[in-house]
Amino acid sequence: MAVDGVYEPSPKGWVRQQVEAYESSGGTRGLTLNGKPVVVMTMRGAKSGKVRKTPVMRVEHDGRYAVVASNGGSRKHPLWYANLLADPHIHLQDKTEHFDMTVREVKGAERADWWRRALDVWPPYDDYQRKTDREIPVLVLEPT
Repeated sequence: MAVDGVYEPSPKGWVRQQVEAYESSGGTRGLTLNGKPVVVMTMRGAKSGKVRKTPVMRVEHDGRYAVVASNGGSRKHPLWYANLLADPHIHLQDKTEHFDMTVREVKGAERADWWRRALDVWPPYDDYQRKTDREIPVLVLEPT
């Protein structure tokens, strides 16, 4: 289940460049951000309906992945968070592997487990949580 439609690259230069490097190399370049592994999510824009792509930290466990909607500790969620809630069917590229995934937000003990896994990959998530009053959402991506 590919996410079909017109792709509109991110207005953020670093996101465009990371996605371009990742995809143009077939998943052999652009695999890290600040020295940590990333994957690329392809989703449909909640408002535009256009195809959107964004790199996120690679948090994987038993074939499932988590994404953390930290937005660097901003008061607002990242734009991609609304996209995932509006249409939870996405495509994920992890290096050279491609997966169709379904997204769901996790809470409680399940969120706590995934939060710990995410901190193992990117410890600054804790700093981001301290910077904001909102609970930073954690979403799990599961194979469809």
